[in-house]
Amino acid sequence: MDKNLKELLDVYKKKQFGKSIGFGKIPALLVVDFINAFTDEASPLGADFSFQLKHTKTLLKEARKKGIPIIFTTVAYEPNMSDAGIWRVKTPTDKLILGTKPVELDKTLERRMDEPLIVKKYASAFFGTHLISLLNVARVDTIIVTGCTTSGCIRATVVDGVSYGFRMMVVEEAVGDRAELTHLVSLADINAKYGDVISVAVALDFLKSLHK
Repeated sequence: MDKNLKELLDVYKKKQFGKSIGFGKIPALLVVDFINAFTDEASPLGADFSFQLKHTKTLLKEARKKGIPIIFTTVAYEPNMSDAGIWRVKTPTDKLILGTKPVELDKTLERRMDEPLIVKKYASAFFGTHLISLLNVARVDTIIVTGCTTSGCIRATVVDGVSYGFRMMVVEEAVGDRAELTHLVSLADINAKYGDVISVAVALDFLKSLHK
């Protein structure tokens, strides 16, 4: 383990951060931004998320069996970038245009028509979207999170989610980033302060325990 990461984890442990939130009673599965622009290594925005996609598909299969809410997100903008705000200065958002292939979900996820797709503009899946309405209607209290990137959209979504009172459960094997350092540090931060970082095995056991 990296020395600095170990130091960070030791600080959190010493200060008694990172107590488990645990699952609630009514979960949803939220798949964040597994779109072609990010899952295609040839894309300027892309990385190899094949490992994370594999585990996300396993979770999707079980979630569909149990009939729990499944929600996907993408990030996309008007061609003139009028809805990108100041964020377009920081990131190459000009590659993410509404109606183009890069902003489509990775086809291996096989999204169904009754599974909502939220188009967001910024990092958090909650900011400026109707996600909270979808969750409230279904009386969801627990959000199982997969997707990318850990340091950006995953972290922002988890912070907003816990702020709204949801139990945020981040599946370690099903989230990823373009760089390992930001991925690991973000997972450590999330687990210390905002949600539970859990294994895919724990997530699957919970889903299998549900009654349809």
